[in-house]
Amino acid sequence: MAFKVQVGPPQIAIHQAMTVLVTESDGQINWPSDKGLYFFDTRLISAWLVYANGTPWDLLNGGAMNFDSAHIFLTNQAFLTEDGPIPRQTLAFGLSRVIDQGLHEDLDITNYGQKPVRFNLEIAIRSDFADVFDVKSKRDIRRGHITSDWSEARQTLRTSYRNGDFSRSVAVSVGQSDSRTVFANGRLSFEVKLPPGGSWHCCLLYEFADGDKHFHARRECAAEAELSLQAQARRDWRQTVLKLRSSNEEFYRFYHQAIDDMAALRLPIEGTDHMVFLPAAGLPWFMAPFGRDSLIVSLQNILVYPEFARGALDVLGRWQSTERDDFRDAEPGKIMHELRYGELAHFKLIPHTPYYGTADATPLYLVTLHAAWRATGDLSLLEKYLPNAEAALDWIDNYGDRDGDMLQEYQTRSPVGYENMAWKDAGDSMTYTDGTPVRGPKALCELQGYVYDAWVRMAEVFDTLGKPDRAKTLRAKAVALFDKFNEMFWDEDAGFYAYMLDGEKRKVMTVASNPGHLLWSGIVPPDRAAKVVARLMERDMNSGWGIRTLSSNHPAYNPYSYQNGSVWPHDNSLIALGFKRYGFSTEVGHIARDINDAASHFLLNQLPELYAGVQRNGANFPVQYLGANVPQAWAAGSCFALLQAMLGIQPDAPNDRLYVDPHLPEWLPDVTLTDLRLGRRHLDVRFRRDGDKTVWEVLRGDAKVVRYRSTIEAREAMCRG
Repeated sequence: MAFKVQVGPPQIAIHQAMTVLVTESDGQINWPSDKGLYFFDTRLISAWLVYANGTPWDLLNGGAMNFDSAHIFLTNQAFLTEDGPIPRQTLAFGLSRVIDQGLHEDLDITNYGQKPVRFNLEIAIRSDFADVFDVKSKRDIRRGHITSDWSEARQTLRTSYRNGDFSRSVAVSVGQSDSRTVFANGRLSFEVKLPPGGSWHCCLLYEFADGDKHFHARRECAAEAELSLQAQARRDWRQTVLKLRSSNEEFYRFYHQAIDDMAALRLPIEGTDHMVFLPAAGLPWFMAPFGRDSLIVSLQNILVYPEFARGALDVLGRWQSTERDDFRDAEPGKIMHELRYGELAHFKLIPHTPYYGTADATPLYLVTLHAAWRATGDLSLLEKYLPNAEAALDWIDNYGDRDGDMLQEYQTRSPVGYENMAWKDAGDSMTYTDGTPVRGPKALCELQGYVYDAWVRMAEVFDTLGKPDRAKTLRAKAVALFDKFNEMFWDEDAGFYAYMLDGEKRKVMTVASNPGHLLWSGIVPPDRAAKVVARLMERDMNSGWGIRTLSSNHPAYNPYSYQNGSVWPHDNSLIALGFKRYGFSTEVGHIARDINDAASHFLLNQLPELYAGVQRNGANFPVQYLGANVPQAWAAGSCFALLQAMLGIQPDAPNDRLYVDPHLPEWLPDVTLTDLRLGRRHLDVRFRRDGDKTVWEVLRGDAKVVRYRSTIEAREAMCRG
């Protein structure tokens, strides 16, 4: 069995939508720390500690039972009471929590001693109402006022925060309880009396408020959580998504954990079908609407759950900018980067209202629109979001191309804006070959590929909508960009593409993973593809646990950094899709194997956001990156994209076709997909190795719908229109 790597410090994190609870392993919240109960980017509870007559409890075991629930087992230390001493480990304390709108907390104590016991159970609660950005930055700033009110009659402690017209509150009410409580010195106190073998129970109900909008906790205890509407919705999700079986147990676990991770990261969308969601980015810090992340995750999930694309198109379309606002890096037609709801955003002390500092979300919106249509066959998607698409196309021409040379460049106009606005958004991720930072407007290589892909795809959309002239114009622009890009970015001596052009349009020949995205976009001539693939698979780029973000030969290389030599699963999944587009199926299998092997080393086969780019040597394991989000949406989605690449699945729902070009590697001899959706069809298809070939059999549905077409042919057909 593979050595299992735990990501991050020991803790328990549960959440539902934009409510997140992060505690120590014993369920407590120590002060000061970054743990707490967060609600719409505000920390409602910053300390939660429990005592027996002032004595702490000891942890036995604890953990998350699901993404929205946790159970912790504690036992007592020896402590004194007026009736005599209570020996250690004679009291069992069970702490259960379920987040469903509000938070329901069950406290259960059993006396396994041979004598009656009587003591005070005390819960110390503190609220600081800190903004999540202040917590992450370790800033302890109080801008408003906190008040607390205890109602003896209602057995409710309400703590409120107000700063002008911004208000948040948390009310802790005693529900079903075997004894009443009093509140003093910042503590809820219960008198617990237990005979030998006796049990004591109490429910605490946490109600959250955002202004006048209240979120009530469910009254049912955690033991009944599986009877809730939320649990039913979770079961509906599992029934709806694409299901997989395989004789490779590790890949099976990897896939099913990815499904659970995606379930955990769903944000419900008000006013839509209950099964349409926007994928959040990751836990614990990025449970919020994002542009780039949600779009890439939607593309990764296009076969597994196409409703993510519907959700992303809807929410991001609503927030598409209609004006120029330099503080937020907003421009007409631009798709947002990140939306926040806390105090700092409310008072516009940060630009996330939303912030538009992303250069790639706008073309990716167009790519996602086309992909969603091809997967669902829903023409109304194109009609509904055509105005958003037109605005995005205008932004690409008028703002994405800052100097009119047909290439996309970015640079912040905001005093608090991001230096880098692509997926590698760390401030130190863009460097020259000598390791010095690239400043000023940057024409990043993959941005050109995304725009090329968007123009080609939108040409097909306009043909479908009966606008051939518009389609012809976009195809001509795509051809011109293809030629210009390959002239400006290709370096014959290196046999590789430039990472970017700097502000003076000089090539930056730093070797990074970004050119792999060019293959995914289809902007690479076929005669150059093999060189790109070979360069990315060399040892300085390929760690054996996946392709690194930066060559290990580069002066800025650091395998433990965020984006200068680490391995990002989603980056690898997009590179693998690009390899497949150009027919490099063997290399796809190698990347998928490396990422799957890495997943097998992480607890639950759960991929984190990223991990260190240390070289695999046959005797080590993947090393965590400190601070990685887990679960993380596009890390989980990498499993689905890698599967799509290996099977060469090309949905064409508008023409009632599912094209495949499968090449299963030796380590994955068979895969059976159940409930594979193509428009309104549901198909079950089994793929298996037969010698060196991969064959398939349609187990359910019309077998004539599933046909072979090479991914090379599909790419060439797309380019020709």
